[in-house]
Amino acid sequence: MKSSFTPNTKEILSLWGYTLLLSILLPFVFLHFCFQYVTKKPTSPGARIQRFGVKLRTAETGGLLFHCVSVGEVVAAANVINAIRRHQPSIPMTITTTTATGAKQVTSLFKDTVTHCYLPLDLPWMMSHLLKQAAPAHVIITEVELWPNMIDQCWRKGIPVSVINARMTSNSMRSYEKISALFSPMLHKLYKICAQGDRDFKNYQQLHTPEQTLLLTNNIKFEQTVHPEAHQLASEFAQMFNLVDRAIVVAGSSHAPEEAVLLEAHKTVLQQYPKTLLIIVPRHPQRFDEVYQICQSSGLRCMRSSDQNPCDEDTQVLLVDEMGKLQALYALATIAFVGGSIADRGGHNALEPAAFEVPILMGPHRYNNPAICQVLSDGGALFEVNNPQQVSHNVLQWLDDDASRTRAGQAGKQVLQENSGALSATLEALGFS
Repeated sequence: MKSSFTPNTKEILSLWGYTLLLSILLPFVFLHFCFQYVTKKPTSPGARIQRFGVKLRTAETGGLLFHCVSVGEVVAAANVINAIRRHQPSIPMTITTTTATGAKQVTSLFKDTVTHCYLPLDLPWMMSHLLKQAAPAHVIITEVELWPNMIDQCWRKGIPVSVINARMTSNSMRSYEKISALFSPMLHKLYKICAQGDRDFKNYQQLHTPEQTLLLTNNIKFEQTVHPEAHQLASEFAQMFNLVDRAIVVAGSSHAPEEAVLLEAHKTVLQQYPKTLLIIVPRHPQRFDEVYQICQSSGLRCMRSSDQNPCDEDTQVLLVDEMGKLQALYALATIAFVGGSIADRGGHNALEPAAFEVPILMGPHRYNNPAICQVLSDGGALFEVNNPQQVSHNVLQWLDDDASRTRAGQAGKQVLQENSGALSATLEALGFS
């Protein structure tokens, strides 16, 4: 399915220059990996040697290869993967990620029903080796990360490449315009780009994406899939940690300085509702020890979930220092704070708590998924907070008024129901309808 596109001399030289630069940096990247591995950094498990094109693991040939950067992209791709498998249960699936947290999410969601490997660095011989070994019928990239050599090697081998739930912020668009000689050829080598919203569709248009390639399918994250075992896992977690009949504020995917903000707010909440429990789930596992120290320094009584000791009535904060628990914790939550939003990280997935009818707090930085957050906000499911005072004010209002809290939670679930349809549009674009 190779397109008839022919790159010009400037575009060819740009790709060569990009490849040369990566080749020069390769020894330094390898030394960095070795240092992290020797010092046992949690972000560099041994399997990440696959990023250098060795010891790759792929499913049987002729299947699908999904590339997902990290956790959020894996969650979005899961909706598509599960839908495809309902129609073609035996189709081989390989999922590549670039982060250890993404790899853990693959294992958490799919166990051993898919094959995971780390995506090699974007050098032509490494990408060619991956594609030769996997021989996929289709490569599907989730949201972002358009790698020039990956796409070029697929194009040369006649392997269609599609981008689903494609995100293109205005800042990214301006950056790509500055390197158009490198970026523009990729757009002509793609099979389909399924934009997740009007902003993304228009920005791809601004980059002169071929008309037949670009589609507005909307955001498949609105098709939020609740893991079948989420409620059961939530019940088991509540029993293990003695959380039954407690009001619970879950801070999901937190970054610095969000933990400090939430802990300060929690002190105010405890003055009126002393049995309220704050559960903190940091975004990155390498911060678990750091966050525990922050919790202890706050003066609040804190426990770690990895210790597997039940909370007593005096426990005020529970740090979940384990991966793969967040969805079950949202099922337990009375109120949720979605991280990466007071910290300037663009905000993480607010639809996860919405799926469990949990009212949502977020900071002002929500540019990763602005359409989703705006719809949730307009519907009365999501409220903005910037500091400890605003967090405690909203939490106390919802704890004071059960009816108001229930309405906010139900509004989130209604948003999900009203914005369904993106999954079927994406599957149709990929040829799996």
